[in-house]
Amino acid sequence: MNISVTKAAKEWGVSRTTIYQKVNDGQLSRTADKKIDVSEMLRVFGEPISKKRTERSADTVQSTPLYSQNVQYNTDIEHLLALEKLKNEHLIQQVSDQKKLIENYQQQIGQLNKTLDKANASIQDFAQVKLLEFKKIEHDDEPQPDEKKDDTTIPVVEKKKKWWNL
Repeated sequence: MNISVTKAAKEWGVSRTTIYQKVNDGQLSRTADKKIDVSEMLRVFGEPISKKRTERSADTVQSTPLYSQNVQYNTDIEHLLALEKLKNEHLIQQVSDQKKLIENYQQQIGQLNKTLDKANASIQDFAQVKLLEFKKIEHDDEPQPDEKKDDTTIPVVEKKKKWWNL
């Protein structure tokens, strides 16, 4: 069935200019007698407004209490959905904050490990130096085999035992 541009504009609630633009853009086609096929209008613009209004008013008259209950239920569901989205965003932010905190702790652990390694190296160096000093002291305290013993010398008093030679 073909209808005029004016009638199509009224039924679908669009301006004639819009229809002509769609025709010029190639989105909508017209017949040889300059009319538009209804199926073309349905394809481009969907259901006509007059039909939508008739369907809506019929539904509203038949089920007003049920419709209002459904609207209330949908509103409640939308509110719950919005609340859950906010909770989800909050949890995502908390997870992000915890990840940053973990990364910060890992960096601190790395820095403390480096400091501990340096301290251990210093302790080892210090221990080696002290060990060499102790060995030198022990070595210096032992009598040398080349030395001549002079009877005129004062007798040597026995040395105290050191804790590391126990």
